Amino acid sequence: MLIASLVASVVALALCCVALLGFCIWLFRRQRQQAEAQARSDAVRDRRIKELGARLDSVLDGSVHMGHELHELSRTVSPLPDRITQLEQRDPNNFSFSQAAKLVGMGASVDDLTQSCGLSQSEAELMSKLHQARRKPD
Repeated sequence: MLIASLVASVVALALCCVALLGFCIWLFRRQRQQAEAQARSDAVRDRRIKELGARLDSVLDGSVHMGHELHELSRTVSPLPDRITQLEQRDPNNFSFSQAAKLVGMGASVDDLTQSCGLSQSEAELMSKLHQARRKPD
């Protein structure tokens, strides 16, 4: 009876070992599947990071180019106010047009513009019509 009990215990222990071995094999396969899934996920993430890095480089290059263009444009435009002032001071006709615009705003007629500003009849009519168009934007 002791031998039968010992044999039963050994058989039970052997079955437990086989069950444990099966569980370990199942865990190993499961771990390998998860590692493969993680590797695929990592590859997708890395590819996306490279794509975003390339897009970011493209945007940065565009921004740098735009900055250079803006700087160049600013350099070109910055002297314009001074040049406009110089031209206004040199051109006597410009004064007539600005004076005519003020007079039209105060209600001067076309004849008043031709006499006081030295404008031609057509120039005076044009100034008058432009001012009327600004007053009536409807």
